[in-house]
Amino acid sequence: MIELDEFKSNIESLKETIKEIGVSLDPASIESKIKDLEKEMTDPEFWNDNERAQKVSQDANDLKEKLNQYKGIVRDSDEILLLIDMVQEENDPSMVSDIKNSVKDLEKRVEDLRLSTLLKGEYDKNNAILSIHSGAGGLEAQDWAEMLLRMYTRWSERKGYKLETLDILPDTEAGIKSVTLLIKGVNAYGYLKCEKGVHRLVRISPFDSSGRRHTSFASVDVMPEIDDNIDIDINPNDLKVDTYRASGAGGQHVNKTDSAVRITHIPTGIVVQCQNERSQHSNRATAMKMLTSKLIELKEQEQKEKIEDLQGNYNQIAWGSQIRSYVFHPYNLVKDHRTNAEKGNTTAVMDGDIDIFINEYLKKNS
Repeated sequence: MIELDEFKSNIESLKETIKEIGVSLDPASIESKIKDLEKEMTDPEFWNDNERAQKVSQDANDLKEKLNQYKGIVRDSDEILLLIDMVQEENDPSMVSDIKNSVKDLEKRVEDLRLSTLLKGEYDKNNAILSIHSGAGGLEAQDWAEMLLRMYTRWSERKGYKLETLDILPDTEAGIKSVTLLIKGVNAYGYLKCEKGVHRLVRISPFDSSGRRHTSFASVDVMPEIDDNIDIDINPNDLKVDTYRASGAGGQHVNKTDSAVRITHIPTGIVVQCQNERSQHSNRATAMKMLTSKLIELKEQEQKEKIEDLQGNYNQIAWGSQIRSYVFHPYNLVKDHRTNAEKGNTTAVMDGDIDIFINEYLKKNS
């Protein structure tokens, strides 16, 4: 059967890719690291430092998961080849559909693992802090910012990541002016770092009674959540701390005291804020963690000529500075201007199907 010959060729090609992944992953090294971590976990005093213990346990679990993924695709590629040979010998067409689905599933798993091996940055495996700010366009831009919030929420759910809203500034009429999310999961920052930049929307505005086409902008900023044990010197005299009342949908979840915190780092102009926690002390701690993450990111890129490029404020959230365009009218197309990756199903993209853009960026910058 010709179709089975094609499947066999696909699997043999995948096996070459799997070998390349194996060289990059170095399974023997991973197994050695797992043994070292497990040995550390058997120490009677291991749980005395709960925070350190949790990190070691998580690191061990992450390594085991990656190793199991690799061993799984090696095993399944061999089993599919054996199954193809068996079906060809018996000339049994009833198994062709199952083999086709197995090959398709294996291709996706190999590609996912291959992409994860590209995430070698120091903070790529960390949680991500993602902020969205509406730009030029008034109510239309605020609605666009809320649409992006939904897109990243759905994408995170697809990945099995957990989300926390650290800060949100809704508008009384429509949409949101800004929002900051903590996205928790392995490689969250590694995947989402490519989303940093200006996102452009073209559509018929629901806020325009004349039914005219509008262009709106929103910026996305992404930084890694930094572990508490990473130290960076921050002079208290360089900080301006403001407190304010949390905003939101109302009801019992909105504080009636000034518990929300905004911190401005005067030398760089970086501003972070948090209103997620119930106490001012907790919000300040979270905001300081965000500031630390931003300053470390800034320090790593200090060779840049202009500090504005690093702050994520995107003073020009407007035409000409976008990384991606989302066109809903007169045609449907989402295009990333850095990689030229395109997707015509705008509904799927706004429902969180953005892996094509993330994957192409990682490939290009690996």
